[in-house]
Amino acid sequence: MTDLLSSTAHTAGSEPPSVPSFAVISGEQVKRALEGSEKELVELVEATYRLHGAGDSVNPPSYFLRFPDRPTARIIALPASIGGSVRVDGLKWISSFPENVGAGLPRASAVLILNDHDTGYPFACLESSIISATRTAASAALAADWLSRGRPRPRRVGFCGTGLIARYIHTFLARTGWSFDAIGVHDVSADSAEGFCGYLRQTGAPEPVTVHDSAENLIRSSDLVVFATVAGRPHVTTPGWFKHNPLVLHVSLRDLAPEVLLESANFVDDVEHCLKADTSPHLVEQRTGNRDFLNGTLNDVMLGRAAPPHDQPVIFSPFGLGVLDLAVGKYVYDQVARAGQLRLIDDFFHDLRRHG
Repeated sequence: MTDLLSSTAHTAGSEPPSVPSFAVISGEQVKRALEGSEKELVELVEATYRLHGAGDSVNPPSYFLRFPDRPTARIIALPASIGGSVRVDGLKWISSFPENVGAGLPRASAVLILNDHDTGYPFACLESSIISATRTAASAALAADWLSRGRPRPRRVGFCGTGLIARYIHTFLARTGWSFDAIGVHDVSADSAEGFCGYLRQTGAPEPVTVHDSAENLIRSSDLVVFATVAGRPHVTTPGWFKHNPLVLHVSLRDLAPEVLLESANFVDDVEHCLKADTSPHLVEQRTGNRDFLNGTLNDVMLGRAAPPHDQPVIFSPFGLGVLDLAVGKYVYDQVARAGQLRLIDDFFHDLRRHG
């Protein structure tokens, strides 16, 4: 697995160049570099979680830019640094404008800046909505695998929220060995639900698909529940809907009321990051005044320090770590560089002589 974190230097040779290079990598190039590599990317995300858990990373809190005149919108800065053999720093700058959906545009857009470990110079700007969706889906698939070990493997999957993230998560599950007896779909937008069903038909998914008219029906009929909505506050408030003890990938973080989490086993990607910004776990901490409801992190599970119980719902709430974006972004950069397809902007940096 450590091979997945090996990295080609972004410049040739061992000596730094006199003029740093800067590349722009388009969404089309990103997609080509990632497509068909789902198993490898899940392993890359696992290796990155292990590096982060071992302390070989810097992942400060995300910074939220909000707007008084656009209360539903935000732009988030995720700075990070990852060590190991990747040795890259950087920043993801991702916007969430939910009203885009009504205009036919995706809710989220993003860029990723990669900075050289030794000089600090930025050496690439990548379109990052695909990278962000990829690392989110790879993390979800990884969690589904580890958190279902020792429990009956889920046979019925339900997607609450049917946008781009749900599509990527389904793709990663399907291409990393998951198969189901049935797929459930629920969305407050009938058009979005139908679009997701169209995607499933297009992929040739063999499972029967049911569109549910409520989140309750979806949850009760699913052993694996994926929340990928744009909910800003909890809308699922009844612990009894989870009495069959499903595995829940709470990717959108704000769907579940504290009552649900308090009746469940809870795992996160990073405690300090997840218990912020009024996420569902943060609301539990605010209500109880402690973090006793947390069973551990995904890395704790991978190291054998924690295990999901058999007799409770198991909820994974990942805040999304910038180190994952860096690892996937550097993977993309290396793939494009090896193919000789980097689009370099030769004069991006100017006036590099210290005294003119």
